[in-house]
This record gives sequence, C-alpha cells and structure tokens, in this order.
Amino acid sequence: MRPPLLLPLFGALTLPLLGEAPVPPVVLGFAVTGSATLGTQYIFRGLTQTDGQPMVQAELDLAHGAGWYVSLAGSNISWFTDQNANTAAHPVSLGSPGPLGAKSNSAGTEVDVFGGYKWGFAKDWTLDLGLCRYLYPGTYGNLGAFRNPHTTEAYMGLTYSWASLKVSRVISACAFGVSASQGTTYVDLSLAIPLGESGWTALAHGGRTSYAGSGNTLLTYSDYKVGLAKELRGYTFALAATNAGTKARAADNDTPVYENALGRNIGKGRVTFTLTKSF
Repeated sequence: MRPPLLLPLFGALTLPLLGEAPVPPVVLGFAVTGSATLGTQYIFRGLTQTDGQPMVQAELDLAHGAGWYVSLAGSNISWFTDQNANTAAHPVSLGSPGPLGAKSNSAGTEVDVFGGYKWGFAKDWTLDLGLCRYLYPGTYGNLGAFRNPHTTEAYMGLTYSWASLKVSRVISACAFGVSASQGTTYVDLSLAIPLGESGWTALAHGGRTSYAGSGNTLLTYSDYKVGLAKELRGYTFALAATNAGTKARAADNDTPVYENALGRNIGKGRVTFTLTKSF
C-alpha cells in the first residue's frame, strides 16, 4: 500500500507582521533573533501536524547585512506515526504497525535547518533563494511501504511589501516519507495586509501541492487560509481558519490517503490560535 503524505507544517520564512522591534544583537556580522510559539495545533500547508493537539515551537535566526541567513526551528509533531499503515476498515498506526513485540517507529519532533540569500533589488522588493532540510529524529524499524521522512527542499521567493510568492521543490529522493517523490512542488501565495494604524494585520494564503512520481497523484491538493493577527508589546496573537482539498480515501473507499489511523482527514476545515513571542 502506498503511504499518504502528511506535510511538515512548520512555517519557515513567512511574511513578518509590521511593527517596531528591538535592535537585535550582532555576532560576526549576523543579527541574532528568534521566536517561541504556543498554539492550539500545528498547521502548515493546510494540514495539521499534531492531529489537532497543542504545539510548542521555537526558532533561531541569523541574518547578515549582506543578505545571507541561516535558521534553526523545532516543533512537536505526531503526523508520521499517526498515519494509517493498513486500511480504513482496519486502521493500524504506523507507530506500531506489527504484532506485539515487533519493531516500531517513532518520530515526535521536527527540526528544520534552512538558509539562503535575500536580495532587496528595489524598493519594497526582495528575492529569496535557499534550501531547507526537514529532519525527524526517531526510530524507523518497521516502515513497510513508507520511507524515512527526512526531506530536502530548494525554494525561491519573491516579496513585494505585504505580498509574497514562493515556490518550493523537493530535491531529495523522497518527500516526507512518500516513495519516489523527488520533484514534488509547493506554490505559496501569502498576504499580510496591515489594517491602517490599528496594529491588526489581515492574513490570506493560497497554496498548491503537486506530487511527482508514479501513483502519487492522489496526494495533490490546494489549501487556503484567512486570519487576523495583532502585535502587542512584543507578542503576536493570531487566529486563522484553514482548509485543504485533501482526499480522505481513494476510490475504493478503503485505502487511506489523508485519513490517519484515528479516522480523521488531517486537511479539512480547522481553526487555530497561536501566541508568538519574538526576541
């Protein structure tokens, strides 16, 4: 059985909210900043990474005045072991896909390492080129048709003021545990529109995931987001609604696509609240 893909949902390189920020410390020419986030769940590319459960995230960023940057981010997850390794009628979690005492799988943490170059080539315009490596520390002793989820993406982004367009392409052999899926792409159009001098920001997003590889077309989908954010004394509060056009099951109504072992389609309509502190 071909495994479904549950994309990692850590939001790297999203549009910043407008507002004043303290001057960051500088080390070897790199400005050092970071953030910590609490949320009701972990959503990225329209999919929940924690099956609707709370998440804790942290990110550390180093940015050079010449345009180079590197970042390290981490979050709790459950998407990999939540996947259904059997059929919808007889679901079996990928965490323990074998009989009692058999080898199991575990992956409760995501670590993202990404870096690149940003070029401000005109007023309010920025070109961003980089690489991102998604890592999932854990044990993978009984994967069956699944593959190790570690994934590498190359990306290119173009930002004008409060709008951005970004294209990411998987350059590793497999994309997030799906066999022979090199070349999978994600196109992301995001808006973060400041609402006058109120401190509120309107958020809107549309994305399209297109899977490469024979037999992976069922995984292709579009996702959308609308929301509001408010920055107050160094904290950012955000409330967003998301939805993804993900198929729960294949045409036989028994092969899971985006339905996990708990019987839930991880892309369908969700509302998420997050609180972020920047430092």
